[in-house]
Amino acid sequence: MIEYLKALNDNYIWTIEREGLLIVVDPSTPDEVIEKIDKENLKLKAILLTHKHADHTGGVKTLKEKYNPVVYGPSEVKNLCTEDEVVGDGDSIEIMEMRIEVIKSNGHTEDHVSYLVDGNLFCGDSLFSAGVGRVFTGDYKSAYKTMERFRKLPEETKIYPAHEYTVSNLEFVQSLGENKRVEEELKWAREVVAKGGCTLPTTIGKEKEINPFLVAKDLEEFRKLRDLKDRF
Repeated sequence: MIEYLKALNDNYIWTIEREGLLIVVDPSTPDEVIEKIDKENLKLKAILLTHKHADHTGGVKTLKEKYNPVVYGPSEVKNLCTEDEVVGDGDSIEIMEMRIEVIKSNGHTEDHVSYLVDGNLFCGDSLFSAGVGRVFTGDYKSAYKTMERFRKLPEETKIYPAHEYTVSNLEFVQSLGENKRVEEELKWAREVVAKGGCTLPTTIGKEKEINPFLVAKDLEEFRKLRDLKDRF
């Protein structure tokens, strides 16, 4: 069972629950996780980190001290993991009788990774609905290669980004030119957010229809789109 906890301004902490055991992805703050654990009498088994930014790792220290879960993450968060828990592209983790595949998805940060669990992709800030993370590294080539990797996933793959950016991203896509599908999606997303709901998960198939970054034909187009979005 996959659920979300809202945190900070627009963060999602994704939770994976199975038979009373819990995995959390990118716990920006600890309080929401602690409340869920106490309320539902769960045992925190593991934390999955996609990258180093504080709004994804801020809750780790408190949760580690309180529950002693195993913390997995890329080399850029090795200060929060033991050596054996640092993961990279192609690694596979076994937790709660589930196989979790690690996919390199850098560009937003140097060593950003995503986690694929039973057809569910937890992608941190590498991919959003109708958008893509800022390329803080300046490495647009790696960011574009990340999109190429994601494009190859099955269209039914569910996507779980770490932020609620769907409306602003769709507004940008709409500014690129008239698109009936984007217009419909934007209307729906605005209604969901206005009611305090969540527009996620999305899917690879859906993103191929509304996300120009995912389907950019080459690096040049991808970079142009990202530069336009930065100025939007």
